[in-house]
Amino acid sequence: MTDIAMRPGALVEARGLTKTFILHNQGGTELPVLRDLDFHVLRGECVALAGPSGTGKSTLLRALYANYKPQAGSVAVLHQGRVVDLARADPRTVLDVRRRTLGHVSQFLRVIPRVACLDIVAAPLTDEGLPRAEARERAGALLARLNIPERLWGLAPSTFSGGEQQRVNIARGFVKPCPVLLLDEPTASLDAHNRAVVVGLIREAKARGTAVVGIFHDEEVRDAVADRLHPMQPIGSAA
Repeated sequence: MTDIAMRPGALVEARGLTKTFILHNQGGTELPVLRDLDFHVLRGECVALAGPSGTGKSTLLRALYANYKPQAGSVAVLHQGRVVDLARADPRTVLDVRRRTLGHVSQFLRVIPRVACLDIVAAPLTDEGLPRAEARERAGALLARLNIPERLWGLAPSTFSGGEQQRVNIARGFVKPCPVLLLDEPTASLDAHNRAVVVGLIREAKARGTAVVGIFHDEEVRDAVADRLHPMQPIGSAA
């Protein structure tokens, strides 16, 4: 637990977030990416991180998921009724927050060798104790909605196209409702029809009260789902 007080309705709130990368193979050069950044997202809200390449959007998303540890600041998440600071949490707590509270859809599927597509998508449900048959049924319904042919469900997705792998990744991220959902360019490799499906999934998640943070380079998708933008600028730029 932590003594950080979050604003009413917030499920995630970062304060004073600072992240600098040390380039050890370049003489210890320091590359500041985030400096004293404040950020929050409310229940049922979608906040889109906006700004040109190099402004720290992906770094912020990874800090919110505790993949990157900041040099300063806090990342407060409302987890099972208590506030957890992921910037200081131990690894076991971070894993528990990811399993129960913090969903994540990255740009790329981490292909698991020899594991069927259907089981990859169903895994978040079976990990929570849902019977395998029910978990696979839910996974199949979501794969069908994302236009993954049933003939592919029993295959490992290592040979799937980039767009198919991304849709499997999206299905895995959405199959279990989470209080917070982080999205890293979820529609980057998708056609218009499947982009519309993802827009529908995001809107449904928001309607359930999920707090969504996303990077959307597709402005049409961003405008369809975002309630507000969080503008980001390179360190040293004028506000």
